[in-house]
Formats: sequence, C-alpha cells, structure tokens
Amino acid sequence: MARIRVPKVGPGRPRTRPTMVLADRAYSSRAIRGHLRRRQIRAVIPQPSDQIGHRLRRGRHGGRPPSLDAVSYKQRNTVERCINRLKQWRGLATRTDKLAIAYQAALHLAAILIWARR
Repeated sequence: MARIRVPKVGPGRPRTRPTMVLADRAYSSRAIRGHLRRRQIRAVIPQPSDQIGHRLRRGRHGGRPPSLDAVSYKQRNTVERCINRLKQWRGLATRTDKLAIAYQAALHLAAILIWARR
C-alpha cells in the first residue's frame, strides 16, 4: 500500500495518496483499514461474513460496522469485468511476452477488438 502512485495529467510528481481505494473482501483486515484511515484514504471494501459474525458476537464491544459506498463499489465491478474480458486472451492471461512493449501492444489490440465488437 505504501508504493501506491497516482500519476498526474500534467507536470509534477505523482500523488501517493489516492482519494479512495476500491478493494475486494480479501483486503478487509483491520491492519489495512487502519493504514488507510491513518493516511486519510477512503476505503470501499465490503466486510466478509466471518468478520461480521465476529463483530456481532462481541456485542457492543465489537464497534460499528465499516461503511460501504455501494455506488463506488459498482465501479470496481465494472473494472473486474473488463479485466476478465481481457484475460480471455491467452497471451494476456499467462503474460508470456518477454518485452513489456509486446505485452502492452497485445493489451491495446485486445481492448480495440473488445471495443469494436460492442
């Protein structure tokens, strides 16, 4: 998480603190949420059912559940579906290209073909 870089459109160094992080349930640990909270980054991470159960068993000592912005989380779903479409290309899924430029060219070609089919 400390190596996050958000490139700027214009000149200047990249930002190291994004406004929000969209993540999967696997990243719902207390350590990750605490790290994001300390850096004042909004976390849009759903809570797994086992963590909900543990919190509820603790009663009032379990604390409040973390908030989840459903509208923002839908953006993550859109990105995931796009990545899954791109992974249908075997070369992109297995990353067998030795040069980064060849991998990037295959990525652009796959994106163009997906866009053209729509």
